[in-house]
Amino acid sequence: MPTKKRCLNPDDLNKPAVYSQVVEVTTPGRLVFIAGQTAIDRDGKLVSRDFRAQSVQVFDNLKAALAAVGADFNDVVKLNSYIIEPEHQPILREVRANYMKGGTLPASTSLCVRGFPRDGVLLEVEAIAVLPE
Repeated sequence: MPTKKRCLNPDDLNKPAVYSQVVEVTTPGRLVFIAGQTAIDRDGKLVSRDFRAQSVQVFDNLKAALAAVGADFNDVVKLNSYIIEPEHQPILREVRANYMKGGTLPASTSLCVRGFPRDGVLLEVEAIAVLPE
């Protein structure tokens, strides 16, 4: 049985423009859980203290993690985003839209947090993807 992904915005719920309220996956395939990614580059250095630059690095990191298992952003069914400042949410959405092009949008949760263990980190994003066997 091939993997099937169905993204829904039920009539009884708000229809957001940037994510799906419900993602149903029917699969004998692979589930991929990607740890929260921050703006740390491959050398272990924080790329910037600028939120936009950090957002780009986070999504570049997610892209690399997905590619390592033969996936891309179209395979993502769930994103969890954690930010410190609520006013950064529009920037995060803008950067995310550059990576989440076409296809259906994943279910998504965004939370404001007090901080992160590493000084200077402004956001963290984790993902779940579904792939065929």
